[in-house]
Amino acid sequence: MHSGPGSKSIIFVASSVLAFAALAGAQTLKHRPPAAPAAPVAPSVHAAVPAASEPTLPKGTSLQVEITHHYPMKAGEAIEGRLLHPIFADGKLVIPANTKLHGEVVRLQPDKKARWHARLMGDFTPFHKPVVRFDEMLLPDGPLNISAATASDGAPVLHLIAPGITPHKSFFARYWSQAKADFHDRMSYFTAPGKGDRALQLLYHQLPYHPERIEAHTAWSFELSAPVAVPDPPQDAPALAAAPAAPGNPETWAVHALLMRGLTSATARPGDPVQALVIEPVFDKDKLLVVPQGATLIGKVASAQAARSFGRNGKLRFTFQQVRFPEGYDKQVQGSLAGAATEKTQDLSLDAEGTITPRNRSSAVAPLLLTMLASRALDTDGNVTAQAGVASNGFGLVGRIVGVVAGDRNLAAGIGFYAAGLSFYENFLVSGRDVVFPKDTRIEILTTPLRAPVLRPAGQ
Repeated sequence: MHSGPGSKSIIFVASSVLAFAALAGAQTLKHRPPAAPAAPVAPSVHAAVPAASEPTLPKGTSLQVEITHHYPMKAGEAIEGRLLHPIFADGKLVIPANTKLHGEVVRLQPDKKARWHARLMGDFTPFHKPVVRFDEMLLPDGPLNISAATASDGAPVLHLIAPGITPHKSFFARYWSQAKADFHDRMSYFTAPGKGDRALQLLYHQLPYHPERIEAHTAWSFELSAPVAVPDPPQDAPALAAAPAAPGNPETWAVHALLMRGLTSATARPGDPVQALVIEPVFDKDKLLVVPQGATLIGKVASAQAARSFGRNGKLRFTFQQVRFPEGYDKQVQGSLAGAATEKTQDLSLDAEGTITPRNRSSAVAPLLLTMLASRALDTDGNVTAQAGVASNGFGLVGRIVGVVAGDRNLAAGIGFYAAGLSFYENFLVSGRDVVFPKDTRIEILTTPLRAPVLRPAGQ
């Protein structure tokens, strides 16, 4: 079979194209540039799960820090404290109690109330309140910087614990028990450790001017002003078992929470709402989570009475009836106050029913004793100087020196009667003290669930 001229042309063109393509391919293989790096590929939803992120303390987390020894009252003074309570995040312990913190005294504020009261007693020291800020936390792996708001509500902490149920006593038995407790408290002032320092401070307060200091065991409550990532937290918190229940009685849960709003007997009325934020997870006797961190206790004021004249103190009692979980559902409970951390200066007491009231500080002995001593100056028998020194108990050391140096019986008696009158006013005429629980006061609630402890929403 013979090919025509047209077929030969087609064969020639095809051969030329193939030869050119082979030559081009050979040149490409010889001079191939290095391969470009592969573009990053977005991880798919089925990629390996990354390691868990560090736990973070959110902004607004409340901390309570206590100093363990005295510090001078001056701005710029470096201070060291310890964390009074553990901190939890997402139900896990991230910072244990007693963790050390470093801070400083930012500035001093005048304490007008303390100044006026001291001046009535002949003490003209310009008392101040320290404003502090803690900015460093010492963790096992090293220091951790934190951003926190300043705090000026420093005061020694009093830990209230509700006593067990006691048998009913008559009025005279209760009064006798209270008198014995007051006597032991007063005697502890002379027998408890640190009596040398207390004697020195007593002498200082007799002087017209003395150095100030920030007392040991002063505590401040403050909040984080920015989130803080905590590296390498300790092992998970152990399950906290509920309080053991007596045979035939329902299980009880000990819930640690912070008051979300301030509460005081001066303004509270029965029925007023009370809410508290749960800050530690609660586990039942089977080590199952029953109250998660972040839940809200909802209750109300059961009884309240404001302080009144003639030294009658206020009273306050509140209970909780509901737990609101972060998911939005509620559970009915019965809860009453079992403990609280308050300012020691309030000198509060807590009974078995959860009623809080300030202890009675009034004493009939002090005014009578001062009156008897003041009258000694009017006795014409004896040495005038000695009697003036005994009688002039008012206005501190200044009054005593003036009474002795002047050698005037009437002046010494006047100073003594001034002290007796001031003591009588403070013990009997001045209004009593109210119960004050500021915002973020730490409380412990003993709750009893009214239904089975199933704390998951329906359907799960």
